[in-house]
Amino acid sequence: MRAYVLIAAALWIACGDSAGQAYRWVDDAGRVHYTQTPPPPGAKGVQRKNTRPGAAATVDLPYATQVAAKNSPVTLYTQPDCGPACDQARASLVKRAVPFREVSVVGQKEIDEMKKVSGREDLPLIVVGSQFQTGYQEGRINGLLDAAGYPAAGPRLPIEALRKTNPAPSASPQASQQAPDDQPNPDSK
Repeated sequence: MRAYVLIAAALWIACGDSAGQAYRWVDDAGRVHYTQTPPPPGAKGVQRKNTRPGAAATVDLPYATQVAAKNSPVTLYTQPDCGPACDQARASLVKRAVPFREVSVVGQKEIDEMKKVSGREDLPLIVVGSQFQTGYQEGRINGLLDAAGYPAAGPRLPIEALRKTNPAPSASPQASQQAPDDQPNPDSK
């Protein structure tokens, strides 16, 4: 009887673990498939998702990063033709393993939201909590991230694990002024 209980427990754990994985992939004909089994070798656009209850993208991030992301979320405003400045800003966030939401400024709605946050139309615009930085200046961006409590370095993660591309939320009218030089704004705490 005891052996049956142990076998049943092992099967329950194994089944519960396998049910937590889902795969999205595209076959040669361009059809999208969702499966719980790994896709065949020729599959394109493979995405592995953890569907277990309570699983989140920030689980693999250090605790300090999770706390900073909760208290001072990061939003990056870019444009498809923004050029190297937007690419460098995005790379700075990925290098530090900062989870961020990227908003592509392609319409008047996004321009209005960007103006509401910063009063400007300069790109890239990085918003860290209530602070912001326009243009790419690595020292200033790092100053904002440091002031918000983001660690100087993080685990190497693919950009898809860090970036969320959702529509921009309503901007807070309390967004403060741009931080001067390479020093974080002391009023941000």
